[in-house]
Amino acid sequence: MLAVLGLGSNLGDSRRIVLDAITALEQVLAELRRASLYETDPLYVTDQGRFINTAVAGLYGGKPRELLSRIHEIEASFGRDRSRERRMGERTLDIDILLFGELNAVLPASANEPCLEIPHPRLKERRFALQPLLELLPDAAEPGTGIPYRRICEALPLSFCSQKITL
Repeated sequence: MLAVLGLGSNLGDSRRIVLDAITALEQVLAELRRASLYETDPLYVTDQGRFINTAVAGLYGGKPRELLSRIHEIEASFGRDRSRERRMGERTLDIDILLFGELNAVLPASANEPCLEIPHPRLKERRFALQPLLELLPDAAEPGTGIPYRRICEALPLSFCSQKITL
C-alpha cells in the first residue's frame, strides 16, 4: 500500500533530524521517495521556533496501526517524549500518516494508541504538509471526495506558506 508520511522538527538540529529520520524510514517503507525540505512558521502554537518539514512516500505491507507503531518508535529514537510536550508545540520529530492508499477511515483507539484518522484530519489546512505531498504526488486527491489536493493547497491563505530550502 502506498503510504505518505509528513515529517517535521523544530527542536535541536532539525534539518539533520529530519534527514536521519528519512534514513530510518527507509527500513519501514519500500521504494521510499522524499520531497524537498521546507522551512515553516508554526501554525497553531505560534510562540515556538520555525519547523523543518517534508514528506516521504513509499510502499508499506502492513496495516495502518502497525505503521503508526513503527513511526512512534522512530520518533522516540530521536528523543520525542509525548508525555512531556505541549500539544502542537515544540518537538524533536513528528511523523504523521497523511495518506494510506485510498483509505478514508477513523480507526478506533487501541489499548496503547488513540484513534487514527486517515487521511490526516488536519491535512487540508496545512500547506507545510500539502506542498511536499504534492511534490511527490502532483495529482493526489482526497480519498472519498476526489477533490485534488492541489486545489485545496491553492485555496489556503498565503500566510500559511512554506519556503523550500536547499540542503
